[in-house]
Amino acid sequence: MGQPTGQQEQLFYEFRLEDWVPADHLLRKIDAVLDLSALRRELAPFYSHTGWPSVDPELMIRMLLVGYCYGLRSERRLCEETHLNLAYRWFCRLGLEGAVPYHSTFSKNRHGRFRESALFRRLFEEVVVRCMRAGLVGGEGFAIDASVIEADASSGRKVDGKLTVWPDTEKLTRPVREYSRRLIRQRPRRQRSRMPITICRPATRPPRQRSHRSPIRPRRGPTKGSARSGLPMAPIT
Repeated sequence: MGQPTGQQEQLFYEFRLEDWVPADHLLRKIDAVLDLSALRRELAPFYSHTGWPSVDPELMIRMLLVGYCYGLRSERRLCEETHLNLAYRWFCRLGLEGAVPYHSTFSKNRHGRFRESALFRRLFEEVVVRCMRAGLVGGEGFAIDASVIEADASSGRKVDGKLTVWPDTEKLTRPVREYSRRLIRQRPRRQRSRMPITICRPATRPPRQRSHRSPIRPRRGPTKGSARSGLPMAPIT
């Protein structure tokens, strides 16, 4: 029966990542038609020329495509799978020793550079245009996909259909709140407390509570009466 004889690890390996990805792999087909050459030009105004080297935006977009294709919704798990899977590393141009970005990098760029530059919208429009050129879609209509979730509902406890009155705080979207905060920060400090900027209806303030003062106690003395009235003062018994 065969058994490995040497326990010492090999010092040098002859390994080529290109040879380990099958020719019919899905990521190979996507990589053949994927063109992200204009990505850095679109995001150039949103990056600084000083400081620490930034994460390559093309790397993040390729990792997000891997997550969309293989159902990796968690960015933390996406980073773990990209670190272990050779095909993912090949598609993301990481090689064997490339460092995978931290999972919080995606959320920071999604709410920062990617939102300010409308990168995802432009990528989506570019994909739709290429699909129209290839004859895959006509571009005349759109469809909305939904997931059917089984609910534990009882027909005996149904509620009459009425319009739900949402509070004003729930109606505000994230861009509106961010715009309101930006306006408040731009105003001088003296005016912030006088005229606060609110998008929703301000909450009703509770009435001010008056301070309860201790009742005035009469002075204790040997006599009782009023000096102004001129009446005689009787002694206190």
